[in-house]
Amino acid sequence: MVTAHLDPISLYVQLRLFFTVHSFALNNVEFHLSFCRPSLEKVDDSFLWCEVGKFLNESLKGNPGEPATDDLCCTLYEMLASSKSGDELQNELFELLGPEGFELIEKLLQNRSIIVERSLSWPNDYKLQSLQERCKKLAGDNTKPSYGCQVTIQSEQEKLLMKQCRREEKRIARREKRAGEDGESSGEGLICFDPKELRMQREQSLLNARSVPVLGRQREMDFEKIHYPHVYDSQAEAMRTSAFIGGAKMLLPEAIQRENNKMYEEVKIPHSEPMPIGIEEKIVYIKDLDEIGQLVFKGMKKLNRIQSIVFETAYNTNENMLICAPTGAGKTNIAMLTVLHEIRQHVQQGVIKKDEFKIVYVAPMKALAAEMTNYFSKRLEPLGITVKELTGDMQLSKGEILRTQMLVTTPEKWDVVTRKSVGDVALSQLVKLLILDEVHLLHEDRGPVLESLVARTLRQVESTQSMIRILGLSATLPNYLDVATFLHVNPYIGLFYFDGRFRPVPLGQTFIGIKTTNKVQQMNNMDEVCYENVLKQITAGHQVMVFVHARNSTVRTAMALREKAKNNGHICYFLPTQGPDYGQAEKQVQRSRNKQLRELFPDGFSIHHAGMLRQDRSLVENLFSHGHIKVLVCTATLAWGVNLPAHAVIIKGTQIYAAKRGSFVDLGILDVMQIFGRAGRPQFDKFGEGIIITTHDKLSHYLTLLTQQNPIESQFLESLADNLNAEVALGTVTNVEEAVKWISYTYLYVRMRANPLVYGISHKAYQMDPGLEKHREQLVIEVGRKLDKARMIRFEERTGFFSSTDLGRIASHYYIKYNTIETFNEHFDAHKTEGDILAIVSKAEEFEQIKVREEEIEELDALLNNFCELSAPGGVENSYGKINILLQTYISRGEIDSFSLISDSAYVAQNAARIVRALFEVALRKRWPAMTYRLLNLSKVIDKRLWGWTNPLRQFSVLPPSVLTKLEEKNLSVDKMKDMRKDEIGHMLRHVHIGLKVKQCVHQIPSITMEAAIQPITRTVLRVRLNITPDFKWNDQVHGTVGEPWWIWVEDPTNDHIYHSEYFVIQKKQVIAKEAQQLVFTIPIFEPLPSQYYIRAVSDRWLGAESVCIINFQHLILPERHPPHTELLDLQPLPITALGYREYEALYKFTHFNPIQTQIFHTLYHTDCNVLLGAPTGSGKTVAAELAIFRIFNKYPTSKAVYIAPLKALVRERIEDWKVRIEEKLGKKIVELTGDVTPDMRAIAQADLIVTTPEKWDGVSRSWQNRSYVQKVAILIIDEIHLLGDERGPVLEVIVSRTNFISSHTEKPVRVVGLSTALANARDLADWLNINQMGLFNFRPSVRPVPLEVHIQGFPGQHYCPRMASMNKPAFQAIRSHSPAKPVLVFVSSRRQTRLTALELIAFLATEDDPKQWLKMDEREMNDVIVTVRDSNLKLTLAFGIGMHHAGLHERDRKTVEELFVNCKIQVLIATSTLAWGVNFPAHLVIVKGTEFYDGKTRRYVDYPITDVLQMMGRAGRPQFDDQGKAVILVHDIKKDFYKKFLYEPFPVESSLLEVLSDHLNAEIAAGTITSKQDAMDYITWTYFFRRLIMNPSYYNLDDVSHDTMNKFLSNLVERALIDLECSYCIEIGEDNRSIEPLTYGRIASYYYLKHQTVRMFKDRLKPECSVEELLSVLSDAEEYADLPVRHNEDQMNSELAKHLPIEVNPHSFDSSHTKTHLLLQAHFSRAMLPCPDYATDTKTVLDQSVRICQVYLTFCMPQAMELPQNYIYCNSHESAVFLDPSGTNKCSLPSWNNFF
Repeated sequence: MVTAHLDPISLYVQLRLFFTVHSFALNNVEFHLSFCRPSLEKVDDSFLWCEVGKFLNESLKGNPGEPATDDLCCTLYEMLASSKSGDELQNELFELLGPEGFELIEKLLQNRSIIVERSLSWPNDYKLQSLQERCKKLAGDNTKPSYGCQVTIQSEQEKLLMKQCRREEKRIARREKRAGEDGESSGEGLICFDPKELRMQREQSLLNARSVPVLGRQREMDFEKIHYPHVYDSQAEAMRTSAFIGGAKMLLPEAIQRENNKMYEEVKIPHSEPMPIGIEEKIVYIKDLDEIGQLVFKGMKKLNRIQSIVFETAYNTNENMLICAPTGAGKTNIAMLTVLHEIRQHVQQGVIKKDEFKIVYVAPMKALAAEMTNYFSKRLEPLGITVKELTGDMQLSKGEILRTQMLVTTPEKWDVVTRKSVGDVALSQLVKLLILDEVHLLHEDRGPVLESLVARTLRQVESTQSMIRILGLSATLPNYLDVATFLHVNPYIGLFYFDGRFRPVPLGQTFIGIKTTNKVQQMNNMDEVCYENVLKQITAGHQVMVFVHARNSTVRTAMALREKAKNNGHICYFLPTQGPDYGQAEKQVQRSRNKQLRELFPDGFSIHHAGMLRQDRSLVENLFSHGHIKVLVCTATLAWGVNLPAHAVIIKGTQIYAAKRGSFVDLGILDVMQIFGRAGRPQFDKFGEGIIITTHDKLSHYLTLLTQQNPIESQFLESLADNLNAEVALGTVTNVEEAVKWISYTYLYVRMRANPLVYGISHKAYQMDPGLEKHREQLVIEVGRKLDKARMIRFEERTGFFSSTDLGRIASHYYIKYNTIETFNEHFDAHKTEGDILAIVSKAEEFEQIKVREEEIEELDALLNNFCELSAPGGVENSYGKINILLQTYISRGEIDSFSLISDSAYVAQNAARIVRALFEVALRKRWPAMTYRLLNLSKVIDKRLWGWTNPLRQFSVLPPSVLTKLEEKNLSVDKMKDMRKDEIGHMLRHVHIGLKVKQCVHQIPSITMEAAIQPITRTVLRVRLNITPDFKWNDQVHGTVGEPWWIWVEDPTNDHIYHSEYFVIQKKQVIAKEAQQLVFTIPIFEPLPSQYYIRAVSDRWLGAESVCIINFQHLILPERHPPHTELLDLQPLPITALGYREYEALYKFTHFNPIQTQIFHTLYHTDCNVLLGAPTGSGKTVAAELAIFRIFNKYPTSKAVYIAPLKALVRERIEDWKVRIEEKLGKKIVELTGDVTPDMRAIAQADLIVTTPEKWDGVSRSWQNRSYVQKVAILIIDEIHLLGDERGPVLEVIVSRTNFISSHTEKPVRVVGLSTALANARDLADWLNINQMGLFNFRPSVRPVPLEVHIQGFPGQHYCPRMASMNKPAFQAIRSHSPAKPVLVFVSSRRQTRLTALELIAFLATEDDPKQWLKMDEREMNDVIVTVRDSNLKLTLAFGIGMHHAGLHERDRKTVEELFVNCKIQVLIATSTLAWGVNFPAHLVIVKGTEFYDGKTRRYVDYPITDVLQMMGRAGRPQFDDQGKAVILVHDIKKDFYKKFLYEPFPVESSLLEVLSDHLNAEIAAGTITSKQDAMDYITWTYFFRRLIMNPSYYNLDDVSHDTMNKFLSNLVERALIDLECSYCIEIGEDNRSIEPLTYGRIASYYYLKHQTVRMFKDRLKPECSVEELLSVLSDAEEYADLPVRHNEDQMNSELAKHLPIEVNPHSFDSSHTKTHLLLQAHFSRAMLPCPDYATDTKTVLDQSVRICQVYLTFCMPQAMELPQNYIYCNSHESAVFLDPSGTNKCSLPSWNNFF
């Protein structure tokens, strides 16, 4: 209950309210003018307020420290109303307002009585005020607010006073009422104040205070009232005094000394006294730390004060921290404490898990980064932690980054790394600690980079819910609270602020401003003042460092100082002390090649700059630290790079040339602090001295900077466009809403709320929009429009969506500015020459600061004439001309004299290389071949500093220039020299010995040979198989240790277009082994056929390393046009009663067949003709199979039906379904026949329906003569027959061919029914299957029962994993927009991807309002399910309604997931591609996330067969629930066109029999079907391969289809296959060279379904004396294991696993399938732990095969030694490890020998 009396602070509030109303008027300008006008004529009530407002406006313009007008009015009114005399008041006012307030003081004193009187006539008159004053005194200053209190406690005296107060209030109220009735306007038209109203307003304002932003307008005045435990800020305490009001009046320490003379003004701030040690401060001793801490801080006894104060928070918590402390306070060790805390979190059982974390240290300069890398490397070495530098100078390969635990980098470099979703997502997700050094850089040009880094990190923390600790280190800065807010630091725990009192050596600062403006005079005066100060220090016995800002100035200044000392007779003070080691020092100096160094040293002077040799620099550092040099003149690099303190440092001049700005700029505060940080040597000095000599106009600038009077502001607005584009390209910002949220993580947002006016936000706008939502939205929309106009993003204003474009991504990855992209858009096209390109690059915004100076024109002219090979538009007068000249000079390696031009040149070269690379990518994306080639070469020209027409051997530094010149004169090309002998080259160069070196270099230039084979897939699409063989010698010094990158593209010279491009790397081992690499891609082709395309390969790094391969179309025969599809007739749906059997009808839940089933019903159910049904997935093909089976049951009850499905999973699904429906309900016997299930002969003989896989049926039917049940088969149903084109297709071909052969021999027709997706060339397939027109049904892909909407999105990026990661956000958005509540299937390529995708989706869900929106059941029920799940990742994902499904899961887990998904308990299922074929789970939305998988055989990522993608898409749309299905296909952008084409039109099926022809011929020879070469030829004519050979000859490398050519081609094939088999001891070719005899080994291979290569290897390697180790090696080298996948990074896992196993393997073959097999078998026998679930599944695959192969072992060894296989199967491996039979049950049942002889 609020008490009805006025609270004791009421007067103050009323005054405040009065002034606040006026302050509103001030913001409203018109009001203000009309309001203040009367004050010119007479003094009225508003006089005081107006005058104060005017004073503040004029004198303190724009100073953020400015006090509020109403505050100052209150203070002044109190003073004027006091009883002090005029003189006393005058002094007090002067103190308060300073000299600027002179006029105001005069006016106030003149009108004192009127002001007080007028104010007394305000309603709240003076009597009331005095009463309230007394109330206030009684209550004391710590009065609690009286709102919201149930009980008020008051003393008697207070009570009386309150009564009086209330009485007084009433009296005033009455008086006002009367005045109102009389119609008088009291107070000259001013607003009247009613105490009740005031009280209501006060209460209202208290209520409002709850919702007002924390960082309100008044914050600057009020925040100091809060006391933060770790803030030691003497200045903040001083600011609390009432006298401080100025802000522009500098607040300087008390003991300041000033000197002002004609030459200069000097301000001297003496060193502060150290902070007394607090009671709670305890120094931390290293011996008290844990073991890790002691190891790292070895050699130190204790931490210093600051380190000890922060120790607890840094070392034992995960809190974000901001540490503001003076330079030299040991901040690096604080960083080390946080590093150790992070490392300690990853120690398990005394071992540091190094692959679990990364630490990133961001240092502002490369020099500092190098120093930090050294420091942390040395300190962390005992822990085995790797620290690497990652900057523009120090690139790291991906492998190196992975092996590094701590990266030291610069803001820009880390920004680039985290900008690329490609390449480094995994890296940025491993980061657990981000250390930002020198955070106060936020207000400099590079500040925005820090802001975007922190914003990105903070958003990552929130989205992934991962812990990334941020540590900010900074010099002392005024608004540390803002920076803490920005870094998300809790000010009560993680904010540490130490002022100058904490410097290890207190610092005295002297600021000297030279008054003259004449440049020459200024230089002389500076030298003079500098000399005076140097002398003062030297005479006191101190050493001095003088910092200048150019290399040549060091010599000039040192000489000038020495000259002055000699002239003034002071040189004796400077001479080095003649100590014992002086002689040695002198000798070292005399040995130096640096003339000035030798000259200056004897007089005690020296110089130091980056242009000196490393050894000279080290020598100088050494001599200075030993005291031999008294005065060292150096550049700022010394302050950054080397820790070399001196008692006094002098900064002479503050103008420094900045190449980036192209002009002289003020020395940055960062540099000044760093240099001053070198003042004072901790062990020797009580204090240090820093002296800065600048011009008079800059004196106050440096004073305010160094005494921290200006809050640091954000510079983020300037680069908002570039940073927003980077976020859009990264995929973290996809719409306006997200962009607005993103800005809220920046420092800009913190400062916009604290100081809105600086950022152009009016007070009114701020009050209406305190969270700045609208303002941020406006900013985003403006920038979005701008970026859209530049084509960097696509921005739909209607929906607010952003999507990235190629141009935007390139700009983001190459750090190209928005304006530069605008320039590109305007000037860049496909026909520019090299000269034009350089001209465009010169106009880039990156160079806008570079100006032409008068004194440079002459030298630029000379450079233009001497070194510029291309024209330079703009010439020497224009800045872009200057840039062009400098760039060409840089390439030509020209010498430049002028210092400013040297630094400009370095800046230009560094940026131009990046810009040209970006242009290259742009040209590549625009598909301009000539331009792409030109730009790639130009970028190498800049990198190598060699023109393209020079000899490529110039890239080798080992060859002397004279030799290279001779080579160019003789016009010797690399190709010519390759063919010459070394002595020939030597003779030609007249330098015999150099011949060998030149020859070596020639062979080291990367070179490749390419061979292309083309296969037409359709009349418009060609598949290209490109074999690339390296043809050069590898040398680690030249090529590194990883690989050589190449670009490859296919260009059409007539249309000037690139049809395909990709980046590939030739690995070192491929070069050494001369191993070929195969690239497979598709390109379009048009009719009439072009004459040729070029495939061009160009090295990414080497000039002159390129290769061209011509694709010729002269002999290309395009395949025949495909016949049209079967039209779907508009028939009346057929009821199921048409089956004519009640028991059949009872099997179906529906009443009518769908349109496709209706159309094919008669053919399948009422005829015996062969049928091929091509229809899209989900159109009810299983029912079609059942119709055909029912016909057999009806017409031929004694015969058998065989159903062949391509996968075990599909067989299992059919069996589960048919066991119930056909076996139980119809009473028919069903058996499953797969690798896992082999029933006995009796069961098979009794079965009516056999469900099997192709391989199993092939194995069974090979011996059809001996197996009566094979002969009883009346129907063969082959599901997914379009898999003929797959690698397992040949088996299907053989089965069908054999079935036809069997039926022709037994004269019993076998009906063949093929089921497939929609086919392009169904007619060929039908002809091969003997199907007439009546049995062929090939419907279009579009006749799905549920229509399908397909979206294809392309993603850039050369590397697979990062590309997959960049698809996560779009996948999440696809679910949100296409299927927010219906089931979703996401297909990925690997088990690892299922896990990564699921975790990413959970991270995105975490940022939503309802993170469990995909869970469609009660959480408690789900928890009960989760308890039963084994897989830990699955437990986590199921809780969010996301399931995972892959072969690595336990059978029960898989079943659980399937049930949850089918019953719609979870909404999203992420599965590997096998699920598409396996279980039939339709979903509303299907997302195919990536269309490549890692192929262990070729060790690269290859595309899914198109049939797989169609199968996955077919899962979209649930017939019973959806009227439309949706599929979203996320692909590599270069394959987008291919998928666009084939997802909408069917893909032709080709044969892949050729690759395995030998094995299938062997099977037929062993079965006796083939007995001669002619039989083999005939056999081939039965195959599907033969049909396709005629239809699409070019696909199979056949030039024409004439009878002779065909015959020759086929006999060659047969000949080659038979020779292979003969070499493998499988067959014997008769003496007549026609007949063929099977041999035992051939029969064994056929019976056990082994490849002939395996049998050959066994025959060659199995010996009676083989040891167990050798047997194991032979087993694992079987060809059957060649397909075992070795996935990404599994070579490393294999190497780890090998360490724990008994038998050694070849250490260079860890990426081989056979080695992995060997290890898995060993691990199985030894019962060793496997590194991941994938290995368990792989072990199962290996063991499945091993039973067959072991049986062959036995068969092989029978004649030689029976005990060997026994030994193999039952032997013990190293005592404990038992060699087990793979399944534990399968005893090797040997076939009888009769089968073979």
